[in-house]
Amino acid sequence: MVFAQGAIRLLFDHADTGFLGWLGGGFALTLAVHLALFAMGVLLTGWSHTRAKALGRRG
Repeated sequence: MVFAQGAIRLLFDHADTGFLGWLGGGFALTLAVHLALFAMGVLLTGWSHTRAKALGRRG
């Protein structure tokens, strides 16, 4: 959720790069990295949920 919130914040205030301010690549690069990291988090969450179901830890 951190990167989703960062992407939304960046859309409203292009200068507020937040956590990824050290990148220095401007608005487009910072937004792309936020969205890529958000997508990675979604994929990892789905994978771990599927794995937990397979092990009988989720209903």
